[in-house]
Amino acid sequence: MSLRPILIHPDPRLKKAAEAVPEPDDALRRLVEDMLETMYDAPGVGLAGPQVGVMKRLFVMDVAGKEEAPQPLALINPEILWRSDETSTYEEGCLSIPDIYEEVTRPARVAVRWMDPEGAPREAEFEGLAATCAQHEIDHLDGKLFIDYLGSVKRGLITQKMKKLKRERAKSGE
Repeated sequence: MSLRPILIHPDPRLKKAAEAVPEPDDALRRLVEDMLETMYDAPGVGLAGPQVGVMKRLFVMDVAGKEEAPQPLALINPEILWRSDETSTYEEGCLSIPDIYEEVTRPARVAVRWMDPEGAPREAEFEGLAATCAQHEIDHLDGKLFIDYLGSVKRGLITQKMKKLKRERAKSGE
């Protein structure tokens, strides 16, 4: 396992739709392990393939609380089957937009179908933070960021902050 560099907005790869995974293989399972390690190290609760420069439809997530045992999930080719009419608002952040948090309103519950790393079909209903995380990560697979839900002025200010952060990191060799 190894840590993968996380792309920072604005990076054109973050705005592109990811391609479906035909069949999981050993390389994909290694990628899943790397992505989990990277997500935990960051730290975050979700990480999508495009965020590490892999344009494949997969993401990992773990929304277990700090006092709970880890509950990692790897979702390959996920699709939302159903969204509740009821909504919830969470202060979202993103590993590709570090240190920025904004409230985003999304459906409170979603049903998702995916394939696990062994190729088995899975389906579950998520609610609360898990629902928000799953929707956030599926958005990544479709080339959408959480700041796309914000007004254009706020989105522009955040983009400028990220450009500055990228310049500072480039100067310091990060």
